[in-house]
Amino acid sequence: MYGLGIRLLGDRGLAEELVQETFLRLWRSAPRFDRELGSGTTFIYTIARRVAIDLRRRRSSRPHAALVDVDRLGSEHTTPSHEGEVELAIGVREALDTLSSDQRAVLVLHYDHDLTQNQIAQQLGIPLGTVKTRTYHGLRALRRVLEEGSVHA
Repeated sequence: MYGLGIRLLGDRGLAEELVQETFLRLWRSAPRFDRELGSGTTFIYTIARRVAIDLRRRRSSRPHAALVDVDRLGSEHTTPSHEGEVELAIGVREALDTLSSDQRAVLVLHYDHDLTQNQIAQQLGIPLGTVKTRTYHGLRALRRVLEEGSVHA
């Protein structure tokens, strides 16, 4: 969750706030979770997405906070294109939820944890060819979902 926060918000402090607020909201809204409406992962990422959007709005509404971030992080983290990148990253996360668990696991291990295909094969105890196949089909499915606009990308 922390890594997701850094990728979405570009700031370690905001990422920590995202994790804390996400789990707080998750705790408060747990009674409303309905397994028939979606997976737990989708529920958590939806909460995290909303928290990320709230944090971005709060940050952009406080000009002094934005100046501090520019000094500390560089201007590339406060540009409008970065907000588009945040939305795209959220869309990709939502699109990942549409994949099979096998495809999602391989893609997350590769792109989020920087594992090679050989390392993924060893960790999951599956042949290298299976990792390559799941990667190929997972990326194709991900592209299709994002191009169709089925998620907020």
